[in-house]
Amino acid sequence: MTAPVQEPAADGAAQFCDQCGAPAAEPGHERCAARRTLEPPRFCPQCARRMVVQVDPFGWTARCSRHGETHS
Repeated sequence: MTAPVQEPAADGAAQFCDQCGAPAAEPGHERCAARRTLEPPRFCPQCARRMVVQVDPFGWTARCSRHGETHS
């Protein structure tokens, strides 16, 4: 299984980590990269808001109240 592709921010790069919500430019996201291969995103990569995540046998859906839905 490959890591899900997140929608980029307006400048083309995610501003926040989708696993911990911290700024993506900060160092120390090795654990987040490992979690990303098995878990759906928990935070919006554009605004760092906690997303509503639903997991089913066929994949997952994550919804940000401001930026819409992402799915596997």
